[in-house]
Amino acid sequence: MNGTSVTGIRGEFRIDGRRLSYLDFGGSGRPLLALHGHLYEGRTWVRLAEALAPQWRVIAPDQRGHGDSDRAASYTREDYVADAIALLDHLGIEQVVTLGHSGGGITAFQIAARHPERVSAIVNVEGPVRDLDDGPSALSFVLSMPYTAPDRQALLDAIGPLAPMLGDKLRPTADGGWRLPFHPQDTIASEQGTHGDHWADWTSTGCPALFVLARDSQVITPEEGRQIVTRRANTRLAELDGDHFAHTTDPDGFAAVVKDFLNTLA
Repeated sequence: MNGTSVTGIRGEFRIDGRRLSYLDFGGSGRPLLALHGHLYEGRTWVRLAEALAPQWRVIAPDQRGHGDSDRAASYTREDYVADAIALLDHLGIEQVVTLGHSGGGITAFQIAARHPERVSAIVNVEGPVRDLDDGPSALSFVLSMPYTAPDRQALLDAIGPLAPMLGDKLRPTADGGWRLPFHPQDTIASEQGTHGDHWADWTSTGCPALFVLARDSQVITPEEGRQIVTRRANTRLAELDGDHFAHTTDPDGFAAVVKDFLNTLA
């Protein structure tokens, strides 16, 4: 994928006494707010920002409890929406395209549902519209992982098979140790907050939308993907090879479908 080499500038501001950290890839292009899912952080979108520059200015927060942003007392859907609006207000941005993966995808369309005047288009990447699972969290495996360890290698050893995915996201602590980019208990609380029926939020707006479905998704069936597209006006479907995390396993293919969609916007 041809793109412009961009370097995100790390910024932060305070909301409700917490630090919210974000990457702003800058430029004079139209703003796009990119929201990562669980286990990830704002740096997830570096390749996308490069592919979209200079036409689009990608802004990618480390959402509450993730990356360099502080932990929070709660992780409700309304919390995530409020953080996103606070970031846009902090940057003086009136309207954006919202893009998000998984739980971040839910936030992307819930921002539009709550604040339709702030959103010109939506890119929902594998964000479920209906999740009524009251059983164990799909991310319950994180509870076996320590939040901190005395050194980086000890933490890598402790997270075992997840080391290739999380290794570059580990953070040093003030006392000389190392920590995960998220707290396991916070992650469970946040994931459980995504459960519910979000159809009303998804269908309440008519701005252009793209739904990105992974052909081997562990989260959304092909039939559910078709319903997500057909039940909302002005919505397109793009399918990618790969699983729920296809935006990271096929970053070029992902950037291409997003860019094609953005090119259709007035």
